Amino acid sequence: MRNVQVAEAKAKLSGLLAAVAVGETVAIMHPGRLVARRVPDTPSAGADVFRPPWAGRDEIDLDTPVDPPPTPVAVVEGGGRRYE
Repeated sequence: MRNVQVAEAKAKLSGLLAAVAVGETVAIMHPGRLVARRVPDTPSAGADVFRPPWAGRDEIDLDTPVDPPPTPVAVVEGGGRRYE
């Protein structure tokens, strides 16, 4: 993990983000105190949080259901409100 001061982070933001993109963690310090940590992104689904506690239970389905097609809306002829 690389530690940088706020001024250096402002001046070298593009380089720091490139380092994070390849897997490095960058800690941003402000007078010696950690104020932010930039870490590589790891995409995940919300259900992944619950997979370990529910592992092995067959009654819980964590797969996302397929949305049904939208129901058609009836068109009302001449029934609109008129403002004068």
